Amino acid sequence: MPQTIRNPIEWTGEQIVNAGHAIASAHRTLDHMADTAHSPIPAVRKITIADVRESLAKGLDDFEAYRSDVLFVGIIYAAVGLVLARAAFGSDMLPLLFPLASGFAIIGPFAAIGLYEMSRRREQGAEVEWSNAFDVFKAPAVGGIVALGVMLVMLFLVWLAAAWGIYALTLGPAEPVSIGAFARDVFFTPAGWTLIVAGVGVGFLFALLAMAISVVSFPLLIDRDVGLDTAIQTSIRAVKENPGPMAAWGLIVAISLVLGSIPLFIGLVAVVPILGHATWHLYRRLVTR
Repeated sequence: MPQTIRNPIEWTGEQIVNAGHAIASAHRTLDHMADTAHSPIPAVRKITIADVRESLAKGLDDFEAYRSDVLFVGIIYAAVGLVLARAAFGSDMLPLLFPLASGFAIIGPFAAIGLYEMSRRREQGAEVEWSNAFDVFKAPAVGGIVALGVMLVMLFLVWLAAAWGIYALTLGPAEPVSIGAFARDVFFTPAGWTLIVAGVGVGFLFALLAMAISVVSFPLLIDRDVGLDTAIQTSIRAVKENPGPMAAWGLIVAISLVLGSIPLFIGLVAVVPILGHATWHLYRRLVTR
């Protein structure tokens, strides 16, 4: 059947109506965030290294149960890593190659929100498929989830700026002549080792901040109708009251991401889903129901 060209006035009117609906939806989300801004802070448990191991074991079990459904998340991670690496090698961004790769630890919690939802549904005995990963955007606290995600993206960008500043103060500000020359300057000069020590130290602080504000926040916002400030305060309290186990968790995440990134980021296909599922189970041990 032949299609007819729509009336421009009719089309414009429809777009205005759609825009109105979008604005109304955003307004309702903001109102909901305001209503839950001062919700009670959940109690936090003391955990041990055994809880961290058990969370990882359950994360692996979730991964094996829904391997085909969650692999796409890891594939996206690996693809993004390859694109960033190619951009760094093929341009003037070579000094940012490691900061870009290590930055996964900062934005990873936001990218894994769909995995938390899948683990939550499996825990409840519901059927799970890959499309359920997007159900997080139907959560009452979706405004807080998005806001926290934006915060982590901004933190990631600040980390890249800090990393470039460290390079400029040590080996820069001139751009590397070649990959070989850059590697030689990094590993065989005093300025290069200053870059490594300063970069790792500053990067650790950024990763610690990201973990402190997000390790419990995202799962809590998915699991309960709470405000963003409540979620962040609960997350920070969980880290403060469990310094040893949470330090171990952070180390496991960092080492896993590094090892997963080395073979052309291929390892992230499995590492990211396992860590994502495990984060949900760690949250269950940290926060009382």
